[in-house]
Amino acid sequence: MPKAYWIAHVDVTDPDIYAKYREANAIAFAKYCARFIVRGAPQIVREGQSRARTVVIEFPDLAAATACFDSPEYQAAKAIRDPISTADMVIIEGYEG
Repeated sequence: MPKAYWIAHVDVTDPDIYAKYREANAIAFAKYCARFIVRGAPQIVREGQSRARTVVIEFPDLAAATACFDSPEYQAAKAIRDPISTADMVIIEGYEG
Protein backbone atom coordinates (compact mmCIF):
# COMPACT_ATOMS: atom_id res chain seq x y z
CA MET A 1 0.00 0.00 0.00
CA PRO A 2 1.52 3.35 -0.98
CA LYS A 3 2.18 6.08 1.54
CA ALA A 4 0.39 9.40 1.20
CA TYR A 5 1.48 12.99 1.66
CA TRP A 6 0.19 16.40 2.55
CA ILE A 7 1.93 19.01 0.44
CA ALA A 8 1.26 22.55 1.64
CA HIS A 9 2.45 25.97 0.57
CA VAL A 10 1.74 28.56 3.25
CA ASP A 11 2.15 32.29 3.86
CA VAL A 12 2.07 33.22 7.56
CA THR A 13 1.32 36.71 8.88
CA ASP A 14 1.82 36.03 12.62
CA PRO A 15 4.66 33.64 13.54
CA ASP A 16 3.70 33.62 17.24
CA ILE A 17 0.20 32.33 16.55
CA TYR A 18 1.59 29.93 13.94
CA ALA A 19 3.76 28.44 16.69
CA LYS A 20 0.56 27.72 18.66
CA TYR A 21 -0.85 25.99 15.57
CA ARG A 22 2.26 23.79 15.37
CA GLU A 23 1.83 22.81 19.02
CA ALA A 24 -1.85 21.98 18.49
CA ASN A 25 -1.39 20.00 15.27
CA ALA A 26 1.09 17.66 16.97
CA ILE A 27 -1.84 15.84 18.58
CA ALA A 28 -3.43 14.88 15.26
CA PHE A 29 -0.09 14.11 13.61
CA ALA A 30 0.87 11.70 16.39
CA LYS A 31 -2.55 10.02 16.26
CA TYR A 32 -2.25 9.38 12.49
CA CYS A 33 1.48 8.47 12.45
CA ALA A 34 2.52 11.53 10.43
CA ARG A 35 6.18 12.25 9.72
CA PHE A 36 7.56 15.55 8.48
CA ILE A 37 9.63 15.28 5.31
CA VAL A 38 9.92 19.04 4.69
CA ARG A 39 9.05 21.66 7.28
CA GLY A 40 9.53 25.23 6.10
CA ALA A 41 13.15 24.84 4.97
CA PRO A 42 14.75 27.33 2.58
CA GLN A 43 13.46 26.87 -0.95
CA ILE A 44 14.30 27.99 -4.47
CA VAL A 45 11.35 28.54 -6.77
CA ARG A 46 12.42 27.66 -10.34
CA GLU A 47 9.06 27.77 -12.11
CA GLY A 48 5.71 29.34 -11.36
CA GLN A 49 4.87 30.72 -7.95
CA SER A 50 4.95 29.40 -4.42
CA ARG A 51 4.30 30.66 -0.94
CA ALA A 52 6.96 31.45 1.64
CA ARG A 53 6.69 28.13 3.47
CA THR A 54 6.50 24.60 2.05
CA VAL A 55 5.59 21.59 4.19
CA VAL A 56 5.50 17.91 3.19
CA ILE A 57 4.09 15.41 5.67
CA GLU A 58 4.13 11.63 5.14
CA PHE A 59 1.35 9.31 6.30
CA PRO A 60 1.11 5.51 6.25
CA ASP A 61 -1.58 5.62 3.54
CA LEU A 62 -4.22 7.80 1.89
CA ALA A 63 -6.88 6.83 4.43
CA ALA A 64 -4.72 8.04 7.34
CA ALA A 65 -3.81 11.28 5.55
CA THR A 66 -7.44 12.06 4.83
CA ALA A 67 -8.65 11.03 8.28
CA CYS A 68 -6.04 13.25 9.90
CA PHE A 69 -7.17 16.30 7.95
CA ASP A 70 -10.83 15.62 8.75
CA SER A 71 -10.19 14.81 12.44
CA PRO A 72 -11.51 17.07 15.20
CA GLU A 73 -7.95 17.36 16.51
CA TYR A 74 -6.57 18.75 13.26
CA GLN A 75 -9.59 20.95 12.57
CA ALA A 76 -9.09 22.55 16.01
CA ALA A 77 -5.45 23.25 15.13
CA LYS A 78 -6.41 24.54 11.67
CA ALA A 79 -8.82 27.00 13.29
CA ILE A 80 -5.80 28.57 15.02
CA ARG A 81 -3.87 28.84 11.73
CA ASP A 82 -6.62 30.00 9.37
CA PRO A 83 -6.86 33.65 10.52
CA ILE A 84 -3.11 34.23 10.20
CA SER A 85 -2.24 32.32 7.05
CA THR A 86 -3.06 31.64 3.44
CA ALA A 87 -2.43 28.08 2.28
CA ASP A 88 -2.67 25.79 -0.70
CA MET A 89 -2.66 22.12 0.30
CA VAL A 90 -3.16 18.79 -1.42
CA ILE A 91 -3.34 15.26 -0.11
CA ILE A 92 -1.72 12.88 -2.58
CA GLU A 93 -1.00 9.19 -2.73
CA GLY A 94 2.63 8.26 -3.22
CA TYR A 95 4.00 6.31 -6.16
CA GLU A 96 5.02 2.69 -5.81
CA GLY A 97 7.02 1.85 -8.88
